[in-house]
Amino acid sequence: MSNTRATLVWRGLPGLGPDNFTEPDRCRSKYWCSGVGNRRRCSFACISLAEKKREEKEFSPTTTQLLKHPLAMVALVPKDGALFAAGAIAGAFAKTVIAPLDRVKLLMQTHGLRAGQDSAKKGIGFIEALTLIGKEEGTKGYWKGNLPQVIRVIPYSAVQLFAYESYKKLFKGKDGELSVIGRLAAGACAGMTSTFVTYPLDVLRLRLAVEPGYKTMTEVALNMLKEEGFASFYTGLGPSLIGIAPYIAVNFCVFDLVKKALPEKYQKRTETSLATALMSATVATVMCYPLDTVRRQMQMKGSPYMTVLDAFPGIVARDGLVGLYRGFVPNALKTLPNSSIRLTTFDSVKRLIAAAEKEYQKIMEHNSHEMRAKC
Repeated sequence: MSNTRATLVWRGLPGLGPDNFTEPDRCRSKYWCSGVGNRRRCSFACISLAEKKREEKEFSPTTTQLLKHPLAMVALVPKDGALFAAGAIAGAFAKTVIAPLDRVKLLMQTHGLRAGQDSAKKGIGFIEALTLIGKEEGTKGYWKGNLPQVIRVIPYSAVQLFAYESYKKLFKGKDGELSVIGRLAAGACAGMTSTFVTYPLDVLRLRLAVEPGYKTMTEVALNMLKEEGFASFYTGLGPSLIGIAPYIAVNFCVFDLVKKALPEKYQKRTETSLATALMSATVATVMCYPLDTVRRQMQMKGSPYMTVLDAFPGIVARDGLVGLYRGFVPNALKTLPNSSIRLTTFDSVKRLIAAAEKEYQKIMEHNSHEMRAKC
């Protein structure tokens, strides 16, 4: 009989520790401490990742089980991917629904500049703009320029949501909490990031919606490149960034803080999300709408405004202070359905994902019990 004995060896692994582990929530860690007083030596070990992966593989639902419980199939889709797709689809659907109001708003914002200096002060009202579009272009005119808007909103929503989550982690304090200032900064940076990435599509949509003679987005793009150069795709970017930063910051911050302040039993209710979103969007819109009007007029071909400092006094001199809020009514009217569709879809998907994960976990637990019973 051999005298050899098993020996337990402890080895230090550089970089391994509870503070720098990438997925601490997935690791069942254990601390061992020894020593007296302040001189304590602690060790850290993570032993469950391989075990968890093995369990997931062994007890994962079969095809038959998934067909019997189709809700569990949703859990197979990565959560981030599901939310990413939900945000894009919700944004595209919302933009299509409110496209007529958006077209009326754009026409009201730019009518004075398009009409010429002689009649610029006349402006155009909501009903007049609504009637004018139907008379000149028919029913399809209300959705003119919607395709580039839908194409734009898909990456816009995706980039904005991803950037917001990333910036929230960046602006968290040492205690891991996100302050009001940090939340505002995260929203502002997310808004500017998504705006910069998708700005050319926004310019194309405006040109297609308000300038006669163009039928497709490609035609507009080629003409802009030929006559105005590549820089024309970023005309008015400055006021756009200045306008979107406070808008997204205020919108996200008010929504998060108000909803967080409500009793827990109301936080998960759909009507609470809708009301909170409407309130936050209204506050943000009232504060930031003049900058939106400025950037729209700067985006127009032949615009006399080169900078924000030129545009503000120019618009006020021509149309008065009310000119800065031209088109505010249809913009406010579209806020409710837009926010409702986006939030309702998002909340529904979140609940669906949570329910799917529970269903998937139940099947795994059932398979685990069955396998242990056989052993």
